[in-house]
Amino acid sequence: MTPSRPIVVVVGLVAIVMAIAVGGFVAYNQVLRGDAAPALTLPSAATGTAASSSPAASFDGVVALTWTVASGSQAGYRVRDQLASLPAASDAVGRTDKVTGSITVTSDATATTVTAGELTVDTTSITSDESRRDNRMRTDGLQTDSFPTATFKLTQPMTVPAAAVAGTASDITLVGDLTIHGVTKSVQIPAKAQLANGQIQVAGSISFPLSDYGMTAPVFAGFIISVEDHGALEFSVVFDKS
Repeated sequence: MTPSRPIVVVVGLVAIVMAIAVGGFVAYNQVLRGDAAPALTLPSAATGTAASSSPAASFDGVVALTWTVASGSQAGYRVRDQLASLPAASDAVGRTDKVTGSITVTSDATATTVTAGELTVDTTSITSDESRRDNRMRTDGLQTDSFPTATFKLTQPMTVPAAAVAGTASDITLVGDLTIHGVTKSVQIPAKAQLANGQIQVAGSISFPLSDYGMTAPVFAGFIISVEDHGALEFSVVFDKS
């Protein structure tokens, strides 16, 4: 039996509405939602990072020495905000490769230990997908004009899992002093580490209320209409032996 014309029309209208809805979701998901940068992770053990001097080729297996931050390292922030031009909140992600520092590693028959370490991030070089947000961060939020660096200093030795030394990504906890916006807090940062391609590689993140570090969300009319009072520090750092 052939469907009546009214039924055909209804079915056609439903199909059109569904197509518009799906198309609208795709447009929002891919274009309007905002910055969708994934979290920083460990480099691939197969390819490593773009370090300057082929560390894998020169690595002699000795880990008990000082290691220095190498190219390919990144650090930055992630915070939930809503731009006036978007229909919903999204993750604002800022990154920089201006990371410096070093770690000291000791090793004996029983354990490999990071006994000291310090990292410094040049906050003035952090950029996101929106230059107006970055400019605002100079005087609000991170206030990079007044606080041009963020630092982390290890305050407790960290035993490196044997699996990490053997090249398998392993869970670690970094205990130390984190200084952001001129405020220092003792923190425990969950991370992963591995020795791969002749490099020590560490990646992790820590979330905290912005108010813990004396920061006020950088909201201003006509651009950012809301910012959650909660952010995260993310990092992926590689070390070459000194």
